[in-house]
Amino acid sequence: MDYAATGTEALARIDAAADLDAIEQLRIAFLGKQGSISGLLKTLGQMSPEERQSEGPKIHALREAVTVALAARKAGLESAALEVRLAAERIDLTLPAPETPRGTVHPVSQVMDELAEIFADLGFAVATGPEIEDDWHNFTALNMPESHPARAMHDTFYFPDEAAASDGRPGRMLLRTHTSPVQIRTMLANGAPLRIIAPGRVYRSDSDATHTPMFHQVEGLVIDKGIHLGHLKWTLETFLKAFFEREDIVLRLRPSYFPFTEPSVEVDVGFALVNGRRVLGGSGDAPGHGWMELLGSGMVNRKVIEFGGLDPDEWQGFAFGIGVDRLAMLKYGMDDLRAFFDGDQRWLAHYGFSALDVPTLSGGVGTPA
Repeated sequence: MDYAATGTEALARIDAAADLDAIEQLRIAFLGKQGSISGLLKTLGQMSPEERQSEGPKIHALREAVTVALAARKAGLESAALEVRLAAERIDLTLPAPETPRGTVHPVSQVMDELAEIFADLGFAVATGPEIEDDWHNFTALNMPESHPARAMHDTFYFPDEAAASDGRPGRMLLRTHTSPVQIRTMLANGAPLRIIAPGRVYRSDSDATHTPMFHQVEGLVIDKGIHLGHLKWTLETFLKAFFEREDIVLRLRPSYFPFTEPSVEVDVGFALVNGRRVLGGSGDAPGHGWMELLGSGMVNRKVIEFGGLDPDEWQGFAFGIGVDRLAMLKYGMDDLRAFFDGDQRWLAHYGFSALDVPTLSGGVGTPA
């Protein structure tokens, strides 16, 4: 076979290729599985050793020459296409600059991210649950049976019809009044030990400057062996110092009552009056200082641990609940909760955050836009 003539014809066709599609077609025709040069390579296996020694180098040289020619022609066509594109594209520097992107991250969303960042560093996972809950998970499993007076503390939005709960128990459906049902669902699903926060929307029939029918809450739960109240105080103190970015945060625990914790404590934080505004930090008992109630917490009630499918003689835990909206108001100086949900562009532009202000423990968890 005249390999020189074959190579000359192949190189001429490659040199005449007008575009990248033509080059690709030639590559397939010469070097593809069914290509002519690939076919020549397959014939080597049918040759005698003497023929293979004679013909093999010629076929490989032909293949190498075609491969190099294809690559060179492809590079030349790509370079030419780029030159055409650069010549056609222009940027008119006399045009006005593009408008600055609008829109900000809502303070509640920002604080949710701050909470997740801080608690993730403490080893907590984020758990979620349905906003439309059943009576059993929202009340009964949290040590609030039908006749329990604590139910009167919650102005609940009930649905008119009864439905079977997820565990098969008949019960009324409602908009959850707290994120505490996530405790039960997580214990039943994952067992122990566990360490979670449960942020989300909750609903109660209440509305004024500091209350709205829908608000945001984050629930914290730790279940393990040997857990005591000291672990709870350290966790809350560490969290609040990181969240408010101050080392002088001082906590005071006051005895209280919640049906799902025993003992239960209200957590107060010290503040100082600065220009008529409460600024967290300080002892709380010094002149010009005071105590502000911030959240409720306590050791998980034995009955709640049992409802979660665990043995209370083996497992202990603590829980706490914080209003996310209230945390945002305290940290960023807002005085009316209703403004959170008005959708006023001026308010959002003032209190909102840039999408690039992602909370990090190294860079700071709260930097306004």
